Amino acid sequence: MDIIDSIILGILQGLTEFLPVSSSGHLELGKAILGDQSVPEESLLFTVVLHFATALSTIVVFRKDIYQLIRGALNFNWNADLKFFVKIAVSMIPAVVVGLFFETQLEQLFGGNIFLVGWMLMVTAMLLFLADKAKNTNKPVSFKNAFVIGVSQAVAMLPGISRSGATISTSVLLGNDKTKAARFSFLMVVPLIFGKIAKDILSGDISTESQNFTALSIGFIAAFISGLFACTWMIALVKKSKLSYFAAYCLVVGLIAVWISWIN
Repeated sequence: MDIIDSIILGILQGLTEFLPVSSSGHLELGKAILGDQSVPEESLLFTVVLHFATALSTIVVFRKDIYQLIRGALNFNWNADLKFFVKIAVSMIPAVVVGLFFETQLEQLFGGNIFLVGWMLMVTAMLLFLADKAKNTNKPVSFKNAFVIGVSQAVAMLPGISRSGATISTSVLLGNDKTKAARFSFLMVVPLIFGKIAKDILSGDISTESQNFTALSIGFIAAFISGLFACTWMIALVKKSKLSYFAAYCLVVGLIAVWISWIN
């Protein structure tokens, strides 16, 4: 993978991790368009590096929230911070179960399945359109809501389903405050990303031999910077009910992807 490709894919990952347009779907489309010929180990390492970059950008944006949550949780008093911490843990359960028991089946859905990506992007478009029409409230995320949002996060492991789009839309459709829904959506994914990174590293499937570390580093920086921008921008967009623009985008890209898969 050359420098230009790593920059493009890094920016693509950073933007689409937070914007509700599916990072996994766009990475699949990006690799297909760029003709990614990386061996599996190299492709996996690059993906891990990009996800690590976006996880760090989330931590930077929400550093005050994360510090407050950890400090509150360590007091071991049943306060708002500890409750939120537990809700994050509850939301992780569905994705952890799917990741542990259905990893092989999920991996088979990746690898240039443009037809599936197209249809899933259209599903994302529908979710975003419905969420954009929902009325805003002051309702916080409950424990029951946390689990349901976690189910939507597990479904978003499919290429083309936006994780942020699915979780924020689900939360808003459940009647939760839009700003709180976005905050919960971004914070709930951080432990999962680091857990997935640790699992990939410990699995021994990642090879560091013959790697272009310059391309990896530049991809990391591109994903981190674009992630900072996208995360901050997305919070403002959700608050202002601007999700319909992304719904239209996902619909168009989804239709194009399906059309391309049919003609090839």
